[in-house]
Amino acid sequence: MRRLLLCLTLFLAAAAPAAAQLDQLPKVHVRLISDRDAVRPGGTLSVALEEDIRPGWHTYWSNPGEAGEPTEIHWTLPPGWTAGAIAWPYPQRLPVGPLMDYGYEGKVKLLTTLTAPADAKAGLANFSALAQWLVCRDVCVPEEATVTLQAVIDPAAAPPDAAGTAEFAAARAKLPAASPWPMRYALGQDLRLYVKAPALSGAAKPVEAQFFPATGGQVIDAAPQSFAFAKDGLVLRLQPGAKLARLGALTGVLVLTSSDRSVQALEVKATQGAVPDTGGGDSGGVGILLALLFAFLGGIILNIMPCVLPVLAMKALALAGQAGAARRHARAEAFSYSTGAILSFVALGLLIVVLRAGGAAIGWGFQLQEPLVVAGLALLMLAVGLNLSGVFEIQPISTGEKLTHRSGLVGAFFTGVLAVAVAAPCTAPFMATAIGYGFTQPPLVVLAVFVALGLGFALPFLLLGLLPAVHRILPKPGTWMVRLKQILAIPMYATAGWLVWVLAQQVARSGLIAACAAMAALAFALWIWGATRSRADWLRKSGTALAVLCAAGVLYSLTWLGAAKPQQQPAPGVYAGIASEPYSPARLEALRRQGRPVFVDATASWCITCLVNEEAALSRPDVRAAFKAKHIALLVADWTGRDPAITALLEAHGRSGVPLYLYYAPGASEAKILPQILTEGEVLNSLGAE
Repeated sequence: MRRLLLCLTLFLAAAAPAAAQLDQLPKVHVRLISDRDAVRPGGTLSVALEEDIRPGWHTYWSNPGEAGEPTEIHWTLPPGWTAGAIAWPYPQRLPVGPLMDYGYEGKVKLLTTLTAPADAKAGLANFSALAQWLVCRDVCVPEEATVTLQAVIDPAAAPPDAAGTAEFAAARAKLPAASPWPMRYALGQDLRLYVKAPALSGAAKPVEAQFFPATGGQVIDAAPQSFAFAKDGLVLRLQPGAKLARLGALTGVLVLTSSDRSVQALEVKATQGAVPDTGGGDSGGVGILLALLFAFLGGIILNIMPCVLPVLAMKALALAGQAGAARRHARAEAFSYSTGAILSFVALGLLIVVLRAGGAAIGWGFQLQEPLVVAGLALLMLAVGLNLSGVFEIQPISTGEKLTHRSGLVGAFFTGVLAVAVAAPCTAPFMATAIGYGFTQPPLVVLAVFVALGLGFALPFLLLGLLPAVHRILPKPGTWMVRLKQILAIPMYATAGWLVWVLAQQVARSGLIAACAAMAALAFALWIWGATRSRADWLRKSGTALAVLCAAGVLYSLTWLGAAKPQQQPAPGVYAGIASEPYSPARLEALRRQGRPVFVDATASWCITCLVNEEAALSRPDVRAAFKAKHIALLVADWTGRDPAITALLEAHGRSGVPLYLYYAPGASEAKILPQILTEGEVLNSLGAE
């Protein structure tokens, strides 16, 4: 009923502008046919309600998907006759805007078995059925019709004729059959359905596999589906729905299409169990030891990713501050920085796990999908830049004496925390596979993966703190450090400006104005506080009071961000000089059904690596020319704001964050995954691999 009300609402909302387009003729013509003209007493009669659907329109399967209602048949039968349930042929996926429907186009036969009473008298039997259905295109129209049928009751009834048999044989061939192979599924951050059938991984490999859930809530209907071959069968990767854990069993229909386009539809009644690895480069083939190694290597590489420029500035300043200090103090600061970095990675990873367990569709870098967090980081970067510029001082570093104080260790610890906060949105090679694997494992494995990631991230600075040769080549602390501080303030201001630009993609103009007002108030507060520290007591107190008042203004300005509505979904436009459309599972499905090659770019405004790839590879003239020549559709999955559909896309390909680049060649069963660091040559080679 909820789906029916939704479709009726859409119909009524669009009724006025669509009135000129909708004629009064039915969109579906129906009739009743039977597999024979005569039936014996106590025998059965197969009857089909044939729907002849107007091109461009569709009706619905027993589970209509995210919207719609299935066809209903209300029978009026002679006394003693009974009608069975509708036998539903396998459906097809029908994207409608952001929704995914399951239904039928063209002609479809819904089979029902009628059973005659054993004492039925010879003669003519009349049957009547009121059929009601919902037919949809851009709008939905409820229709109904009463259809009739006659059959002869004859104790000596002959078998059905060949024409009737052939027609119904074709209809029965589209009914799902009991699976000859056992099935089971594994439920983690994704859902994997395993069909244990050696024949499917041999010469008779299917080229397409689609799962249709028997009831809503078992899977995310609009999420992409992909499959790979295991040693003794195939594994279909899905996104689990909210109800699957409570249902226990996974039920529905699995439709397998071979290279000659023949179709096999199987009933799915899978229970939870072990699912083999498929290999092929996804996270399913990653063991815990390999995941830990990948996490460690990814953490090291993260230090040189484009988004870590501010982090390098902080590290350079901290390293310069160690010049001339005792080795034990240098080691202490290195360990303090490493502890801050590692604990930050662990805390961030566990926070993601907790939120995902609560049903949130988030991944790596999720914090920058929240406008308040982006604004807070922009304010923090501005404050760090002002401190480095000398507008205010918290801890003087004009000499090396402060390195002997406890505050130096605390500062190093929070430098590690801040480094992770800035670097976290980036996803380095190896790191994506490790985190994608970790999110499908128990919490202790997740903890181990993020510890390895933190160790890799902290390792370069830790080694610099432990190697005596580094300290011998650094100049002694002096006035040069003041100049270095001022120079290192520049990337901090640049980062603050970049974060404001990110914020502009997430909130309306009022929210952006509020964030700019908060930055101005913060700058004034820090300036007045720093300018009055060495003045008379009454000036110092007045400066402190004014700074506190400005800080309150900062907090008040940030409250406006919660009320600022996000920007509307982007319309089709140009991305990297290429005609593009916003990503949606429905649009991807539609383009692939048309046979078009599709390139999916999962990106975000806060992902500097994504922006570098766009400039260094995707926007190059040869790449743009290849997109145009091959008629490749570019879908941009903008993850700047939270989007469960894009999160599902990332998880379906073993990723927890952006960037992710996918190329779907025409007729390919799966996407080709491109490297996270793109080159022009890599993109051109991928586009040519059809």
